[in-house]
Amino acid sequence: MERAGGVLLPVFSLPSKYGIGCFSKEAYEFADRLQEAGQRYWQILPLGPTGYGDSPYQSFSTYAGNPYFIDLETLIDEGLLTRSECRRYDFGKSEEIDYEKIYRSRFKVLKKAYNRFCADGGENSEDYRTFVAEQAYWLDDYSLFMAIKDDNGGVSWSEWPESLKNRENAALAEAEERLAGEVGFYKFQQYEFDRQWKKLHAYVNEKGIQIIGDIPIYVAFDSADTWAAPEMFQFNENNEPTGVAGCPPDAFSATGQLWGNPLYDWAYHKRTGYRWWIRRIAYCFKLYDVVRIDHFRGFDEYYAIPYGDKTAENGKWMPGPGMDLFRAIEAELGRPAIIAEDLGFLTPSVLQLLKDSGFPGMKVLQFAFDARESSNYLPHTYPTNCVVYTGTHDNDTVRGWYHEVGKAARDFSKEYMCKERLDDDTLTKDFIAMAMGSVADLCIIPMQDYLNLGSEARINIPSTLGGNWGWRMKKGQFDKDTVKEIARVTKLYGR
Repeated sequence: MERAGGVLLPVFSLPSKYGIGCFSKEAYEFADRLQEAGQRYWQILPLGPTGYGDSPYQSFSTYAGNPYFIDLETLIDEGLLTRSECRRYDFGKSEEIDYEKIYRSRFKVLKKAYNRFCADGGENSEDYRTFVAEQAYWLDDYSLFMAIKDDNGGVSWSEWPESLKNRENAALAEAEERLAGEVGFYKFQQYEFDRQWKKLHAYVNEKGIQIIGDIPIYVAFDSADTWAAPEMFQFNENNEPTGVAGCPPDAFSATGQLWGNPLYDWAYHKRTGYRWWIRRIAYCFKLYDVVRIDHFRGFDEYYAIPYGDKTAENGKWMPGPGMDLFRAIEAELGRPAIIAEDLGFLTPSVLQLLKDSGFPGMKVLQFAFDARESSNYLPHTYPTNCVVYTGTHDNDTVRGWYHEVGKAARDFSKEYMCKERLDDDTLTKDFIAMAMGSVADLCIIPMQDYLNLGSEARINIPSTLGGNWGWRMKKGQFDKDTVKEIARVTKLYGR
C-alpha cells in the first residue's frame, strides 16, 4: 500500500430516510465529502443480511447482501414503489436504528416492489435473468433457505422437519414449488442490492476512493452456507456441530468468549483444493477493493469448544490451514489486497504466518496505553506494512475511552505525547495526529473520532447482545469544517 488515509463508517450508520443507512444519495454525498477531505479509503462492515442480535458478523449468508441497504428512493424513481406507500410504515426514529421496526416494515414494502416488478415483466428481463444465472451457485440455496425459514416461523434450520434439514431431494423439490413466490422475492432482493451496490461502488472508485470490505472468518450456524454444504464443517451424522468457535478465558473474560460459529473441516477444504475459500475470496473482490479478514489468527490455530458447553473454558487450540490456504488463493487469484485482523494475544506461529503472508496487520492506539511496558501498539514500534486505527467498531470512541480507561493509561498517554493535559476539545485530535503521523502505510479513523463524539456514538460492545449496531451519523454532521480539518491533517502528514 502507498501511504494514505481513510475513514471507517458502516453503511448502516449513514444518514438517510427510512430508519437505516443505505445506498441512498447520502452515501454518494459521503463519498463526495471523503474526496474533498483527501481520503483514499472508505472502510465498511460486512454487508450480509443480519438475524437475531443484528450483528453483521452473524449473517444468513456469506454471499448475500442485506436488503435493509436497498435504497427505497431508488425503487420509487424506478416506478416500483410510491412515496406514499413508503410513508405508511414505521421505520423508527432517524437518530438510531430500531431493528425491530425495520424488520417489520422493510420486507413488506420490498414485497410491494417485487409484486410490481413481476407485474411489469421484470423477472423475464435479460438483466435479471443474467444475474440469477450467474449467481445461481449461491443464490438458489440462499433464496430457498430463506423461504423455508420464513415458512417455519424463522427457526434455525436445525429445527426444521428432518427431510428439509437433511436436504432430501423430494422435500426440496416440493418446497421450491410451493414457495416459488417467496424464493423469487429473495432473488429479487439480491438483484436490487447488487445493482445499487455496484453503482455506488463505481461512483466511490471514480472519486479516487477504494472500499475496504470486512468478512468474518466464520459463517453463522443458522445460515444457507452450513445448510447447503454441511460437509465443509465439523458436523456429526445428524448435521450437528461437534465443536464451535470462540476465545479462551483471559483478563477480559474469566470464562472466555463463546461465539458458537461452526468450525471448518480443514481436511475437507484441503482435499478440495480450498475451492470454497477461493470462490468466497474471489466474490469479495467483486464487492470490495481491499478485504479485511476478521480473526486472522484462526488460520494458524483455532479455538475449538465442545458443542453444548455453556462457556469457552473447556476449549482447546487446534491447527488451522496456515499458508497452505493463502498459497492456493494466490495461485488462483493472484496477490490479494488483504488486511489481517491480528489483534489480541499473538503466538510466534501467528506472527510467522502474518510475516509469510505479507499482509498488513492492524494497530489500534487505544490498546497502546493499557500498560507502561513496551507495547507493539505504540506508534514508535510500527512497521510500515500495517494499518493504524485510533479504534475499531469494537472499541469505544477515543473520547469515550479516555474517560473510562483509568488514570494510569490517561497519564501514560499524556506522557507519551509530551502533553501536560488533554481536554475534551482537543484530545481526539491529538490521538488522530498520533495515528496519522505514524509510519503505518494506511491510517483509518472512525468517523465518530473525526466528529469528536463520546460513548453515545459507540458501534458495538463485544460479548453483549442487544443495543449494538445502532449508531447513525446525523444529516449535516459531516460539515465543511470537518472536511477542512480532515484535509488539513491528511496533507500535513503526507497521506
